[in-house]
Amino acid sequence: MRENGRQNSWGSRSVLLSTSLALFLALTLGGMVYASQGQGMGGGYLPNIPLVTHEGENVRFYDDLVAGKVVAINFIFTSCPDSCPAETAKLVRVQEELGDRVGKDVFMYSISIDPEYDTPEVLKAYRAKFGIKPGWTFLTGNEDDIILLRKRLGLYMDEIQNDDGDHNLTFIVGNDRTGKWIKRSPFDNPKVIANLIGYDLFDGQIPRKNAKSYANVPDAPEFSTGEYLFRTRCESCHTIGGGETRLGPDLLGVTDRRDPVWLARWIKEPDKMLAEGDPAATDMFLQYQEIAMPNLRLNEEDVAALIEHLQTESLRISGRLARTDSVNPKSETKQ
Repeated sequence: MRENGRQNSWGSRSVLLSTSLALFLALTLGGMVYASQGQGMGGGYLPNIPLVTHEGENVRFYDDLVAGKVVAINFIFTSCPDSCPAETAKLVRVQEELGDRVGKDVFMYSISIDPEYDTPEVLKAYRAKFGIKPGWTFLTGNEDDIILLRKRLGLYMDEIQNDDGDHNLTFIVGNDRTGKWIKRSPFDNPKVIANLIGYDLFDGQIPRKNAKSYANVPDAPEFSTGEYLFRTRCESCHTIGGGETRLGPDLLGVTDRRDPVWLARWIKEPDKMLAEGDPAATDMFLQYQEIAMPNLRLNEEDVAALIEHLQTESLRISGRLARTDSVNPKSETKQ
């Protein structure tokens, strides 16, 4: 059965987990193919299912992709109208932070949960839309095998598998050599995720660049609701005063350029506006790689807070508003 449709989980179901896969080596499932023992701590537990890369190469999940490596794995489908594109855009930032280490000592994998539609050709075109660099592989395969894999990785939740295609957006990073695996939200700060993958999973074997002592670490900033939303939901595709990106326009002065009613609705329900053929929405869709603006599932208060942040930042950058730091102290903060 093809798993398709819209997702509305933004990592809210994400649970931090750090545990050795060696604890599960005794588990078996009759009739399934497993990796050979001894290659790493996941051998014998992680199913060695056959997959096909976006380049059409046949591989085995454990033997070829995971054994002895540090990896980051998530599950997407390319026809997803909202969460998956936002997730992919966020992880593009993670790849940028890791640089040329991706494909050398760390490996990124995105596996389709809709293999009926997501052929290697479709996955290759999807990668091209986001300008994804080498080292991050997209894969497809047999749906039942992929469901088994999701279950083994703890990324499958029976209660949310429905006709709308809702699925767990948590992704997992791990070091097969040490058995250290951690679930994280893909919408976390890209620098934090990159540090987790590139340094923490190596257990101190790779020195951090420009590392600072705890004594010199500044206090954590308190973000207004609007700034928090922009940083977690928007800045993967947009800047404010930094120029347009490959995925979206710069938003400096957007509150002056756009009708406020149009802007509020565009932030709240871009999928409906595209479906209705709104001219401005359609123009942007065609201009930016035909990547649809995702529906962020924001309520009216969130939309208002985000617009306020866009306006305040635009004024500050243009020099029309003095600002002592990045936070409006009178605004509600997000913990």
